[in-house]
Order: sequence, then C-alpha cells, then structure tokens
Amino acid sequence: MWGGLAAGLVIATVTAPVGVSGAVFLLPVQLSVFSVPNPAVTPTNLLYNVVAGPGALWRYRHDGALRGDLARRLVLGTLPGVVLGATVRVFALPGPGVFRLLAAALLLPLGLWLFLRALAPARHRPSPAGELSPRTLTGLALAVGAVGGIYGIGGGSLLGPVLVGRGLPVARVAPAALAATFATSLVGATAYALLSLMSSGEVAPDWWLGLACGTGGLIGGYLGARLQPRLPDRALRLLLGTLATAVGMLYAAQTLG
Repeated sequence: MWGGLAAGLVIATVTAPVGVSGAVFLLPVQLSVFSVPNPAVTPTNLLYNVVAGPGALWRYRHDGALRGDLARRLVLGTLPGVVLGATVRVFALPGPGVFRLLAAALLLPLGLWLFLRALAPARHRPSPAGELSPRTLTGLALAVGAVGGIYGIGGGSLLGPVLVGRGLPVARVAPAALAATFATSLVGATAYALLSLMSSGEVAPDWWLGLACGTGGLIGGYLGARLQPRLPDRALRLLLGTLATAVGMLYAAQTLG
C-alpha cells in the first residue's frame, strides 16, 4: 500500500498547518484510486485520522501550542455528534449517489469559505471568535461532529475554518481542531466497528489501506505542524480552498451526470 502511504504523507503535510487532518481530501482518492466501497470509505477515513493524528498533535504539544480550553470544548461537543453521524451514515445514507451529493454539499461551502476568507482584506474580517459563548461553541461542535461522523472527517476539519473565519488565529485553532478530529475519529471508528456487526453492508474499514494512509499522515502531520510557523497563512488557505472546491465540484458533476 505504498500509494496510500504517499497519499497520506503529501495530504497531511499540506493540511496539518491549518488544523485539517487531510481526510476530507483523502476521501476522493480512496473512492477513485483505491476503489474503497461505500460506506466503508467513511470508517477508513476515521481510521486514517486515528493513526495520523498523533504526529501533528505531538509536535504542537512540543511547541506549546496545544493548550487552553478550546480543544476541550470542541471535543466535548463533537464526541456525541460523531456517534450520531455514524449511525445515520450506516442506516440512512448507504448509497453512493446520495453520498456523493452529501460530499459536494460539504466540500463546496468549505472550499469557498477558505478561499474567500483568504482573499478578504483584514479590515473586513469578523470580530474574534472569543465572543462565542461556551454553549454556542459546544452546540456548533455537536452539529459539526454529526456531519463529520457521516462524512468520515472527524469534525475538526469543519470547525477549524469556521473558527478561523470568526477571527481566531490559525496557530491557536489548528491544534484544537486536530485534537477534536483525533478524539472523534477514535470514537467514530469504534462506533463503525460495532455497527458493522449489525449491518450486512461494507461497513468495516479497509484496515490495510487505512493504516497505510495513516502512517503517511503520521509523518506528514508532524512535518506540517513543524513547518507551520514558516508557511504563509494566506497561501495555505487559498490552496485548501481551491482543492476543496474542485473536489466538491467533481462530486456534484458525478451526481448530476
């Protein structure tokens, strides 16, 4: 599975500096290149997050960036959400057509958000996210966790852009978002393993591919976290926004075609 190792390495190196594990971009690679069946692609993505997450988290903790209560609040909200999302994914959204439509609906707004936020002048940006109350932050994390459980991205990949858009610096959001992604992916992967015992479909993850991609992500995440202070924030947001928008458009075309 050298291809999976390489894909995880490249994707995580690019995405880890902004708090995105890379699973959101790994999903189309699994579907199109490695032909992972639905809905097994979702728990495989969660497995990738579990294996890849510690690389970036260890580096952020080593640098002192993983501190404060932001990560705790995100984890408390996304954990129950990802279990709900996993249940919905297995029993209500098994078909590839619906799944592609859902992927497009998630990726297009995410990509446009990242892209437009990178282009927006600083003086027009919203007030800092510190104005969000703990209850609002937890509710947002719960909703994103449910969506992440359906899509297999852990939730932090969606929370990160929202919080950065609210004004929080990437250096603070990235470690917290990755911590939420790791925790929810661990719970989500376990939930899928249990749900596979009650479903006749392809629910269990592709273990070898998930481990291969995750190993690449483990190395890439460490490198990305280490490179974060040296990388231009605006260029990274533009790149991630472009990639997410392009993949979302591809899925939309496949669904409508």
